[in-house]
Amino acid sequence: MSKKYLILAKPGIILGNIITTAGGFALASKGHFNWLLFLETLLGLSLVIASACVFNNYIDRLADQMMARTKNRPLATGSVRLVNAIGYGVVLGVLGTAVLMYFTNALTVGAALFGFIVYVLIYSPLKHKTVYGTLIGSIAGAAPPIVGYLAAANRFDGGALLLYLVLVFWQMPHFYAIAMYLHKDYAAASIPVLPLVSGNHITKIHMFFYILAFFIPALLLTLYGYTGTAFLTVVLALSLMWLKISLEGFKAENDSRWARRMFRFSLVVITLFSAMIAI
Repeated sequence: MSKKYLILAKPGIILGNIITTAGGFALASKGHFNWLLFLETLLGLSLVIASACVFNNYIDRLADQMMARTKNRPLATGSVRLVNAIGYGVVLGVLGTAVLMYFTNALTVGAALFGFIVYVLIYSPLKHKTVYGTLIGSIAGAAPPIVGYLAAANRFDGGALLLYLVLVFWQMPHFYAIAMYLHKDYAAASIPVLPLVSGNHITKIHMFFYILAFFIPALLLTLYGYTGTAFLTVVLALSLMWLKISLEGFKAENDSRWARRMFRFSLVVITLFSAMIAI
């Protein structure tokens, strides 16, 4: 039974967000890294994210039944009662918010709740109705690094804004790649992702320009003194490699294989970005 509840919390998503949260915290720490505060922030945020994922599972349960990738999720199969899932999500959310309220600051709590509200109340229902669901999801998905930044700095400044934009722009090609290689699943569930609505060629164009957009705020982080030249060098190299792979997509014979390659490289990009941002 415990494994089913763990699946509802989507630990993979939590882990991915821990990486970007750590980057945001390190960027704002400016060499004075408070490990205890960092761990307290991660605990609270992880619980809030887990809560959001549980509610997302609840909202998506019918669509999940139609997709090969998700048809065995606990709420899709009915192996966890809906009332239990809702109660579980509420407890996780309350605990996470309480931890952040006690150990961090109002800005941090506000950023975490902003991400939760957008993800659960706006993205989760609207992704079934509009092609802009991916963009709405990226607005929520960019919140965790800002939570880390605000926990360390207790202020929202230019660095926080630029970091937020980087994460919004990074997510778009990342999730478009997923939508391309899982297009059959999305079609089965009638989820209007861009590859289904406008085709792969248009999606590839969007991905290319979002990668360009990703680099601009990353560059400004260095120009405004938030990061060093080592960070800029690595991010420039990553951006050029990402753009190269993106351009190769216009000649790809197998779009699904190319999209998986784009997806994997996007994970390399965000992992190295989060690591280098602390240097």
